Amino acid sequence: MEKTINIDGKEVRLRATAAVPRLYRIKFGRDIMQDLSKLSDAYEKATTEQEQFEATDLGLFENVAYIMAKHADKDAVPSSVEEWLDSFEVFSIYQVLPEILTLWNLNTLTTVSYTHLRAHETDS
Repeated sequence: MEKTINIDGKEVRLRATAAVPRLYRIKFGRDIMQDLSKLSDAYEKATTEQEQFEATDLGLFENVAYIMAKHADKDAVPSSVEEWLDSFEVFSIYQVLPEILTLWNLNTLTTVSYTHLRAHETDS
């Protein structure tokens, strides 16, 4: 799945596919599923309980956004997170994270639905 969002007045393509967890693990040595779960919980607390994001949450967020952008447009996105982030004046976690979480959830739902459908096809 792919989505274009506006970050600091720029159109940024984000892509979520089955390759993203592997790309994330190779680039950052972390599990994107655990990191997205942590980010989702932190976002929920920040928007409902007025808690602040931790510095580690911000780093995870930047890494996830970068990997999805790099996956969508390998040639246009620089090879480092820092260089990519430097191309923006403002990069709001409150604006971008909900878009990333929605995109990832839609991708996961589509993958689960497709897998479920394929399993029923082989049962027939």
